[in-house]
Amino acid sequence: MKLIGLMSGTSLDGLDVAYCDISEHGFKLLAAETYPYDEQWIQWLSTLEHATAYEYVLVNVELGHYFGKMVNRFRQDHPGHVDAIASHGHTIFHQPELGLTTQIGDGDSIAAETGLPVVFNFRTMDVALNGQGAPLVPIGDRLLFGQYDACLNLGGIANISYDIMGKDGKAMREAYDVCPCNMALNHLARQLGLGFDRDGLHARMGKTIPRLKAEMDALDYYRQPLPKTLGKEWFVSNFLPLLYDDGLEINDILCTCVEHIAHQINSAIKGRGVSSMLVTGGGAKNKYLIARLQAQMPGCKITIPSDMIIDYKEAIIFCLLGYLRLNHRPNCLQSVTGAMMDNCGGNIAGLAIGKK
Repeated sequence: MKLIGLMSGTSLDGLDVAYCDISEHGFKLLAAETYPYDEQWIQWLSTLEHATAYEYVLVNVELGHYFGKMVNRFRQDHPGHVDAIASHGHTIFHQPELGLTTQIGDGDSIAAETGLPVVFNFRTMDVALNGQGAPLVPIGDRLLFGQYDACLNLGGIANISYDIMGKDGKAMREAYDVCPCNMALNHLARQLGLGFDRDGLHARMGKTIPRLKAEMDALDYYRQPLPKTLGKEWFVSNFLPLLYDDGLEINDILCTCVEHIAHQINSAIKGRGVSSMLVTGGGAKNKYLIARLQAQMPGCKITIPSDMIIDYKEAIIFCLLGYLRLNHRPNCLQSVTGAMMDNCGGNIAGLAIGKK
């Protein structure tokens, strides 16, 4: 099947669009683009959790129409048959312990703009089954990138997945959110007037602050059992206050964050038999972060793929999740999320429109 995958991440870089010929056995990336958010969208998406219910619902619909218009623009530049769209949406609230997760970007609005079937709301079924609703990417890591012992994504939040041996003697996927990543690094870079710390140059110029790193490493999340996930609410309440320490240089805080991230990722794979790891997400381009990771994991070969895979791996995997949903196959793993069972998540909009 040929699908378009849409991904909008917590780092607010923009909307990633990937056009793939895909099945559970492999994929061919036919085209991909990122459409950066303008300042108005960044403002709305970064503060929507504080808005009124009316504003929340309105932005949900408007974002869906925006996504649809970006798909139409993409298809003008990259024509070809498309069976369906698979949209992650943009996460605003993620509190699975309360039984809720919300990804805005209304699927009906996307379908109305494009005339294509749309799979959306991938996480809510898993949460309804008492799962974390995240991470969703590990099934794609297993099916599409299984040649690596582990897959690490350095996005707004760093998450990892790898196979472990289950009690029945069969391999099962384990995955979780490790720690904040670009959500923290980009926040600090913005205080320097930058969108991000290119190549980690400012972090490299700083020095680690042992006290601050110890406070970061002491956060309760790191001692919680699996399954577990992180959301913006946790970052704002628990991690962000540590970044506001009077008298500290931003470069030093950046350096400390990088050391914290590398330490937590190293702790995540220790004792897991991981000798090869694929690293994707925007953080894979942070040369200083990758150098610190490699320094802490000398026995693990880190592979940085092409920029197209770095930038669009999640959008590619959402094509896979959409394919699995449309074929009534599980696209969310119980071993990853802690749900009552493997499940097939995602609402489908627009089938009555037909294909365009």
